[in-house]
Amino acid sequence: MNPLTTLPDDGRSRPRVLIRGTGLLGASIGIGLRADGHDVRLSDPSPTAQAVARDIGAGALWEDGLVDPELVVVAAPPEVTADEVADALLRFPQALVLDVASVKDSVLRELLGRADDAGEQLSREDLVRYVGTHPMAGREQSGPVAARGALFTSMPWVICTAADPSTGERISSPAAVAWAEEIASRLGATVHHMDAAEHDASVALISHLPQIAASLVASRLQDAPTTALALAGNGLRDVTRLAASDPNLWVQILAANSVPLVDVLHGLREDVERLIRTMEAPDAPGGRADIAQLIAEGNSGQARVPGKHGAPPQSFAKIAVIVDDRPGQIAAVLDDVATVGVNVEDMRMDHSAGHEVGMVELSVLPGRQQELADALAEMGWKVIQS
Repeated sequence: MNPLTTLPDDGRSRPRVLIRGTGLLGASIGIGLRADGHDVRLSDPSPTAQAVARDIGAGALWEDGLVDPELVVVAAPPEVTADEVADALLRFPQALVLDVASVKDSVLRELLGRADDAGEQLSREDLVRYVGTHPMAGREQSGPVAARGALFTSMPWVICTAADPSTGERISSPAAVAWAEEIASRLGATVHHMDAAEHDASVALISHLPQIAASLVASRLQDAPTTALALAGNGLRDVTRLAASDPNLWVQILAANSVPLVDVLHGLREDVERLIRTMEAPDAPGGRADIAQLIAEGNSGQARVPGKHGAPPQSFAKIAVIVDDRPGQIAAVLDDVATVGVNVEDMRMDHSAGHEVGMVELSVLPGRQQELADALAEMGWKVIQS
């Protein structure tokens, strides 16, 4: 395959792949592409990470002297992504190079700066073979031990065709972009197209801000009394889940995307300062209305988050089923729901502090709520409707 001229041929071609960086994303890509029939090789500065990725089936180790790869996937940390992309473009002059870093504009600008520098080997002709991408998938755990081939299934994968930020002139070749789309599709992802700056502004709002918010809330818990933490329910767990993320990775992500992120944080600061002023005198005229307005604005924003399968959000009815804390209870509830013939649109669990019971909250279409509640009650389950 020559990525400069060859388009994907209905999935029959399986280009040789080199993955540079064997963390969560790199190893997961390797597992998925190997399952699809690709010859995958692995390279990582960490011999341990590289060996673990090999052992879990992400690919074989790369060795100099092998046949050159036709596709290079750079899955390195953001601060070295541009270095790795430039090196891959120069070292493998016939290969298509993709990166999967979570920031795109700073990487592209650094590559363009090098290509326009007379003292650099890299040229704009080399960048024809480069496409920046970002699979919007991950886990709180990091490293190859957390990798799984299905990580990208049904998840968004953003393709940022390289273009000059000043002129808008497209740089990535059509074939390179087509192969980036094809790789994302082979891994089960849903392809989205954005320019690099639009991507970075988007992830600042929908990804980086939630990480910061979770970390800020969780940091308040460091000295919290154990008696207070014993009362925690799913609300606190949901809000702080992202706070378990890797600090080293997020230092790089936040620093690389600081400009659009600061704009979002300024807006958040205004809301927090407004709430503080209100809460300092909640009984002052308009105080209660301002609190209600803040919550209502949150309702409005939350309602815009896409629902199941990326469809427009809709309101589901909820049924809570009390279950004993013993093996098989959740499976038994779902088996009985299937017997009734009602589809579960969403599900979450809550645990009861101090009691060996829990609650399975099922989201269903409103028209099926009463039917399901009555049927489960007849089957002996304790049901609570909301």
